[in-house]
Amino acid sequence: MPAVTSAPADSQRPDTKPRRRVGRPAAAVLDQDGITAAALQLIQKSGYDGFTMAALARTLNVAPSALYNHVSSKRDVLVLVQDHLTSLVDVSAFESEPWERAVRDWAWSYRDVFSKHTPLIPVIAVLPVTDAPKTLAMYEAVSAGFSRAGFPQERIISAIVAFESFIFGSAYDVTAPADIFDSGSMAATTPHFTSAVARLAEQGFESQADVAFSLGLKALIAGLGGFRA
Repeated sequence: MPAVTSAPADSQRPDTKPRRRVGRPAAAVLDQDGITAAALQLIQKSGYDGFTMAALARTLNVAPSALYNHVSSKRDVLVLVQDHLTSLVDVSAFESEPWERAVRDWAWSYRDVFSKHTPLIPVIAVLPVTDAPKTLAMYEAVSAGFSRAGFPQERIISAIVAFESFIFGSAYDVTAPADIFDSGSMAATTPHFTSAVARLAEQGFESQADVAFSLGLKALIAGLGGFRA
């Protein structure tokens, strides 16, 4: 008769509980950098009109309630995006270079950053800088540079806004089609304009947007530089 074996003691029983999976957790881990990156991705794909908190939650693969644990509103997300983009603008030349060179470097960097994110320009251009530390840091560096260059305090902000108005408009120009000034069947009735467009094309410039930006920037620097003491 076969021997009857007793059930193993609890300490000897094989572990029947499911083991915890090693690796990334199933739920997405949210932080400000991830939210900012997802917002930029969504806006680039769907435009600002397609940017909603529900769409952002779907992009992040989380429930909207999880998103609201980190940001309280769409405006909060836009402040994060604004701060991220502004932090990419190079203001280092204001520490060591003459004002004209510093402004030129800042303006080119500013335009290049926002030419990649034109759907955000109408929003960010009028978004208050309250609670945006990186944006405020940029304005502080630029304001300090203007002040050291001899600008009167009451002219500094107006001068910066004048540059920004030109920079944002030029950022759009970067993305304009090459034939934007083609007069087509109206060429005969617009001879001066058509001739000027043809002459510009003959110059063989790699980027008409860059030529226009350089020309306008030189004029702004020369004009606004006259306010310095």
